[in-house]
Amino acid sequence: MATKTSLITGANGQLGKEFRALENSHPDFRFVFADRSDLPLDDIKKIVRFVESLNPDYCVNCAAYTAVDKAETDSAQAFLVNGEAVGILAAVCAKLNCKLIHLSTDYVFDGNAPTPYPEDALTNPVNLYGASKLKGEQLCMANNADSIIIRTAWVFSAFGNNFVKTMMRLMKERQTINVVNDQIGAPTYAADLAIAILTICNSGNWVPGIYHYSNKGRISWFEFATAIRETIQSTCVVNGIPSSEYPTPAKRPSFSLLNTTKIRNTYGIEIPQWQDSLHDCLSILKQL
Repeated sequence: MATKTSLITGANGQLGKEFRALENSHPDFRFVFADRSDLPLDDIKKIVRFVESLNPDYCVNCAAYTAVDKAETDSAQAFLVNGEAVGILAAVCAKLNCKLIHLSTDYVFDGNAPTPYPEDALTNPVNLYGASKLKGEQLCMANNADSIIIRTAWVFSAFGNNFVKTMMRLMKERQTINVVNDQIGAPTYAADLAIAILTICNSGNWVPGIYHYSNKGRISWFEFATAIRETIQSTCVVNGIPSSEYPTPAKRPSFSLLNTTKIRNTYGIEIPQWQDSLHDCLSILKQL
């Protein structure tokens, strides 16, 4: 089998680093990892030059403007990186016949659903970050209808900055912490997501469109924090509080559960329970 060149953008983020960890176990791919210095998503001309010179078989766009609260006052940059740049990347991939997988978010929804969101649910973001990511989805599909978009939520990893690592640090520093208990979702272990994406690329069955991926389960942030505390055997007391007691510049959806039936049925992907993946992640963090 010929080696496939796979461009991974956002190489220093959580998902990008999980792909790095998987590189040696996937010799059928030649991974090219591009970080912000190689591929700045606020430099449209450089995006085109970089991707055209590489001419990859696959592009997994993990790069994004992810500062949710900052986006409320920095919307131009958020829409440039999460919106316009995604459209440009999609157009270049279409020109090169490169298979594009673009990562999106549960924040394209308003959080008012009674049941997990299917892919065709009505989008209605409640903050500018979500709006910028939705714009990216729209431009991606407008410029390259052969793309795959994967929406995910509550991403954590042994790499980068995330809720799990923040909780571990705070539990060492404080005797008590407060965590919101009225935002419901399911965590996503970036390592599981990276494996799912490589499964799609290896399947020989490219079905374009939008997919949802998060780990199995249904919890609040408070329950997630409690599970972390129990697993690391911390004595820190975790108090559940309503979102109204923890105001942030950007509103968060109160319900972020994603229906993952489509990706499981289309690609035969087995999605682990979030508890098992949290255990795997914490085991890695203990060794670091």
